[in-house]
Amino acid sequence: MTTASPIRVGILVFDGVDELDVVGPHRVLSTWGARSALRPDVILFSHDGLPVRSSTGLHLVPAGDADDAGTVHVLIHPGGPGVRRLTRNREHLAWLRRSRAGTALLVGVGSGSLALAAAGLLAGRAAAVHPDSRQTLLGLEPSALLDVGATTLDDGDLLTCTGGVHGIDLALAVVERYEGAPMAALIRGTLTFDPGP
Repeated sequence: MTTASPIRVGILVFDGVDELDVVGPHRVLSTWGARSALRPDVILFSHDGLPVRSSTGLHLVPAGDADDAGTVHVLIHPGGPGVRRLTRNREHLAWLRRSRAGTALLVGVGSGSLALAAAGLLAGRAAAVHPDSRQTLLGLEPSALLDVGATTLDDGDLLTCTGGVHGIDLALAVVERYEGAPMAALIRGTLTFDPGP
């Protein structure tokens, strides 16, 4: 798959993914893609391109596989119960390391950061993770600098959050990173229903 878009965002899905970690960021970023002159390209992909089943049974149909996603500027790794299996999958961890080398911004949503830790990508890095995953993450990467008070954390070329609805905030941080606070505020306003007084 080729694109003329200057910004490509890839969101990985896998069996046992937490759908809120996927759908929240996808909604923000696809809304950005529809409203921005930059026309960022947002792709949902699985390793093999096949549909996956989320942790609650929602079926997600990706647009392609890891090869279709190709090199992305932003790589989003969501969490969910299925991520535990990925932390032990050598092929997945090797793919993450290869992908990281060509990706400007790595994003871990919730327990998705466990896979980043298992791949050695959080060594000495500040990160936020779901409270239930803190000890597991430190077991995978003892040198990670967990911020237990943060729901979202910006560590330069690494963004992480505690997951769930905070994935929306993290996606808005991606928008702000590439197109500034006014665009992030516009997207936030577009997605927020405020009935007024």
